[in-house]
Amino acid sequence: MVYFRYTRNRNSRDHGRANWPQTRLPRSFSLNVLPTPPEGRQMSASQPARTFSWHNLGDLQLGRPNLGPMAPVMAYRLMQFSLWDALIGELGLEKANDLFRRAGNMAGRELCQNLLDKELPISEFIAQLQKVLKEQLIGLMRMESVDLETMQFTMTIAEDLDCSGLPCTSEIVCQYDEGFIAGIFEEYTGKIFHVMETDCWASGARVCRFSAKVIGDTGL
Repeated sequence: MVYFRYTRNRNSRDHGRANWPQTRLPRSFSLNVLPTPPEGRQMSASQPARTFSWHNLGDLQLGRPNLGPMAPVMAYRLMQFSLWDALIGELGLEKANDLFRRAGNMAGRELCQNLLDKELPISEFIAQLQKVLKEQLIGLMRMESVDLETMQFTMTIAEDLDCSGLPCTSEIVCQYDEGFIAGIFEEYTGKIFHVMETDCWASGARVCRFSAKVIGDTGL
């Protein structure tokens, strides 16, 4: 079971996390920090910071011949919510949420590039996306509305990996999913999407509902 330490704030979309106790010692934080090289080995000054790609996931069949590629939701959420808490303690709520959306966006783009066919018509692409999200145990997606002229979508995700089963706190908690969905559709369309969660398990709904709309062009 997952427990949160924040104070409920029914009028805030940002989870009331501004009221979390700030007990951590200051630590330096950088998005582009390189790993410390082993003792006696110097890292080249020209070596670039690592950039996330599908390749970073590694060879799961080789690395997990007995346990397999899937992990319990509990393990995923232990990492997700502890990381979120640490980022909030270091950077504040707004910045932490932005970073989670950014990470989700990168993941969505990589998933689209590697598991989806970007050449499919939109209806077939959405059907394939539904299938992949179910196969990967991410959630059960259903499109509620699609306006191809304005490129606005409304969709729900049931049994969402991030939040299904969480305590009801009248709040929205799926910022990572917002970025993830945006990244998928940005990679597919070449347009910039704004995605907002409007209903969440943690807000009392039994599905996550997202609205998505185009706000620009990526230049892809």
